Amino acid sequence: MNKRWTIGKIKEFVENNSESKLLTTEYHGFSQKLLFKCDCGTNFEKTFKKFKNNHQRKCDVCQPPKASR
Repeated sequence: MNKRWTIGKIKEFVENNSESKLLTTEYHGFSQKLLFKCDCGTNFEKTFKKFKNNHQRKCDVCQPPKASR
């Protein structure tokens, strides 16, 4: 199933599944980095794919990146 994500659906997903807030107002595809505001007040950028599928839903301070293998 190919679900088409709109900026409204992404904003709803962010509000329902994280403590972060979406600051970006336009969405152009999975490769686009979106701007979020973490619960701690720090702004961070992630693609929606990483935010949604990899559970990277906080800034790098609150949720440090995993070490590469």
